Amino acid sequence: MTDEITTTLATYIATEFLKQPDRLINPDEPLLSSGLVDSFHLVDLSLFVEKNFGVRIDDAELNASSFDNLNQLTTFIKDHQ
Repeated sequence: MTDEITTTLATYIATEFLKQPDRLINPDEPLLSSGLVDSFHLVDLSLFVEKNFGVRIDDAELNASSFDNLNQLTTFIKDHQ
């Protein structure tokens, strides 16, 4: 299940944000701190997570400590399901 979550997130980010559907995102690759995902996309990403994984995200949780890489985000989702 964890790999499925990570793959789903990576595909969404590569396709919707980067417009590079074939781009592979390393699970440890920084998303926010590198600028790969900006603050506008962060909101879209949180809505995607809520809709697709049934997780409620508080505004205070939208930060680099929870969302800076796919591993962190996957752990966050699993912890909140």
